[in-house]
Amino acid sequence: MYKRGDKIFYGQTGVCVVEDISEKELTKHLKRLYYTLRPLYRQNCVIYAPVENGKVYMRELISRQAAEELMREIPSIREKSLELTCENDYRACLESHSCEELLELAVCIYAKKQAARSVHKKIGFIDEKYLGRAEELLFGELAAALGITPDEVPGVMFGGIKK
Repeated sequence: MYKRGDKIFYGQTGVCVVEDISEKELTKHLKRLYYTLRPLYRQNCVIYAPVENGKVYMRELISRQAAEELMREIPSIREKSLELTCENDYRACLESHSCEELLELAVCIYAKKQAARSVHKKIGFIDEKYLGRAEELLFGELAAALGITPDEVPGVMFGGIKK
């Protein structure tokens, strides 16, 4: 069970802060323990999630050390990411809720984007959609782990870790 103040990764929302844990009666005669979650990078949003929740994925955030290690692995991820070929692969990466797989997805689509630019073309809508979603989730978690903003993540990823 998480405690107040914990930052967690919640479903497809991304990084959330546990603001409260309390008993709520959301359906008549049934009280359950709920987390009150506030997404870290979305304003005016509150989520009430059952503590015993089997439907929406929740996990602890990766540590700073794990985030730094993941970024050191980017060159090997570039080679592996070429295996992603279709929307089903993209969806599986997003649904894995894994930083490694989100990074793999982002790197794969970014490589496609660079290749398309080199011949004065653009990537397709599906690629853009999944790249944006992967970056949003990945950059949010890396930012929280490293104590920076999501906008600073690309510079840190490709410019080295700032101590």
